[in-house]
Amino acid sequence: MWQKILNFLNPEKGSHSAIEPGGWGEADVLLQQLIERKEVPGLAIYATYKGKAWFRGGYGFANLEDGIPVDPERSVFRIASISKPITGSALATMVADGTLDLQADIRTYVPEFPKRHGPVILKQLAAHTAGIRTYKGKEFALNRPMQIADSLELFVRDPLEFTPGEGYQYTSLDYVLLSVAMERAAGQPFYKLVSERVLQPLHMLHTVGEVPGEPVENQVEFYTGRRHGFVPSVPVDTRFKLAGGGYLSTVMDICRLGEAYLQEQLIPRGLYSEFLTAQRIGGASTYYGLGWEVSRDARGRAFYGHTGNAIGAYTNFKVFPDRDFVVAILINASTPGVQPNLDAIVEALHQSLPVAE
Repeated sequence: MWQKILNFLNPEKGSHSAIEPGGWGEADVLLQQLIERKEVPGLAIYATYKGKAWFRGGYGFANLEDGIPVDPERSVFRIASISKPITGSALATMVADGTLDLQADIRTYVPEFPKRHGPVILKQLAAHTAGIRTYKGKEFALNRPMQIADSLELFVRDPLEFTPGEGYQYTSLDYVLLSVAMERAAGQPFYKLVSERVLQPLHMLHTVGEVPGEPVENQVEFYTGRRHGFVPSVPVDTRFKLAGGGYLSTVMDICRLGEAYLQEQLIPRGLYSEFLTAQRIGGASTYYGLGWEVSRDARGRAFYGHTGNAIGAYTNFKVFPDRDFVVAILINASTPGVQPNLDAIVEALHQSLPVAE
């Protein structure tokens, strides 16, 4: 049982006439199959090409129990670690106006960070090279109300995994610590500085922090897969890790962020390279810049963006600068096993684009 909403552009508003036959159709078929095979409860997808809407679709259900279909323009999902590019963007604006120094030791802003850890600079936190540990136990699904600064007690006293700058360890806890530094440097709550510096300027009006018990309009239900289908996910409180994985948003808002980077709208031109260049450790790429995954797809196309996985969410966001192509996919369940399918869908959309000159 499935429901889809699929909107194709007309030649006057997009580039329908430039679409090669079968390009959209293949992506549509692959998306429908995810629902028919019950691999995801619901999914929204949006893509832009050269600054214009190219493809959008809602598949499956925002709420299985009530039979509410996904609406690609309105359905609000957990975006999980796509929160990090949002945080990275706010960080970049703070670097640009001198509010914060990437080379500063974390203790400049968070003096309670243990001295025994030695020097840890903000850039290392943004790049996941600071040595902070990953989640342990049930921290991934923590349902405990905490202010961001209060949550430092969970991990800052634990030993570092390696000497800062000498290794790479992806962890959202880096972004918890980074966000404390950001709000203290700015003199305002993290959510407010991000809203003023990123969300409002880019008109990302449906992107907000999740507050347990206070669902926003058009918020989807979050699910967990079981042997016989999907069941509502356990409750979680992501407020303490807002910077690394606590935002809600729509696919259209996420693509607005990608478009802002392609058009260099948010920060000075010179900063884009610093944030979108993968760090290197021991001569090898980490495939991560500052808040952004930076890599190439199976066809060798360069992209930056982020993948996210959380309770009740699995997400993809990719910006292909060489094609002026942006795509966002949000799912209302943790389903990392569908990543090959999502890669195939994005490839089908690539094939639908006009042949590069």
